Amino acid sequence: MKIALKKVTVRDVAEDFVDNDEQGVLGYKGKLNIRPKYQREFVYDENKRGAVLDTIRRGFPLNVIYWALNEDGTYEVLDGQQRTISFCQYVVGDFSIMIDGHPMAFHNLTQQQKEVILDYDLMVYVCEGNDTEKLDWFRTINIAGEKLYDQELRNAVYTGPWLTHAKSIFSKSNGAAYGLASKYVPGSPIRQELLETALKWKSGGKIEHYMSDHQHDPTANELWTYFRNVIEWAQLTFTTYRKEMKGVAWGPLYDEFKDEPYDPAALEKRIAALMRDPDVSKKKGIYTYVLTGEERHLSIRQFDDNMKRAAYEAQNGMCANGTKCKTPGNDDGHSVFELGEMNGDHITPWSKGGKTVAENCQMLCIPCNRDKSDL
Repeated sequence: MKIALKKVTVRDVAEDFVDNDEQGVLGYKGKLNIRPKYQREFVYDENKRGAVLDTIRRGFPLNVIYWALNEDGTYEVLDGQQRTISFCQYVVGDFSIMIDGHPMAFHNLTQQQKEVILDYDLMVYVCEGNDTEKLDWFRTINIAGEKLYDQELRNAVYTGPWLTHAKSIFSKSNGAAYGLASKYVPGSPIRQELLETALKWKSGGKIEHYMSDHQHDPTANELWTYFRNVIEWAQLTFTTYRKEMKGVAWGPLYDEFKDEPYDPAALEKRIAALMRDPDVSKKKGIYTYVLTGEERHLSIRQFDDNMKRAAYEAQNGMCANGTKCKTPGNDDGHSVFELGEMNGDHITPWSKGGKTVAENCQMLCIPCNRDKSDL
């Protein structure tokens, strides 16, 4: 890839600046594509935008900006999109910055103050190369900035009508998917995390394969219908909302249990009891547990060191399984173990009502503890 320094000012870049949403953001008399397909949506907050303008006003060096030269003589931003949009939006009057304790839009500035901003020399390097080289270069130079998320990079590869429609649903904070599922699915729609979750659920984790298969589909209706069905199933199955429901892997649960005739009232009764149980450390796992019955999702509270020490001393360092001990050579059950060679165990399993209290603690050697079942 060829790289050369180009002399350009803020005035040059901001000329004819326009934001066409999904079609991209343009500047430099329409010759600069500021937000190409592999770039993220604008994510700078007010403080970061202000810092960009403060740097320019003071004449301090702004980080290097990289453009790519296209075959038709136009350019696109490889790195520096958010800095570029920040100063362009300010020049066209989209927001104000604080100057000497007062909010000041561009039109509020004196002519001299305006000229300082407009005549600021940007350090722009122009790169020439094919699409693959540009994307690889973007990955490399973006490491030092706000790193692209995996789904943002996937979007760069599988552009087309399917992705455009999918982003209109999943990639906007006022979009349909976020409005439906913001209480159930974590992450930012702008950073493509909502889209990634939907794709992960629908594809069983094979996101690239799914995007490749559907790249040229006219719509993303299949994905949207599936995602909507998942969330609506969760809402109907678990009728009392709790904050722990956000982040549950609803897609796989829907795939496995959507046809089961659950009684929402009975489920809620079990969930409420588990929420009250102090031995259940991972409350979020309750929703998976009541469907699968797999105790590992709950992270049942372990015996503390004092409880284990008391049980160890009461057993004189011997395994509670006695002659049934699984440690080789301990047929008579009299072998004495170091405390670190044993694990605390529920005498009455938690699943059968046993609590994590001293009276329910016994010490088992490691082989016995591994072998024990809560059947």
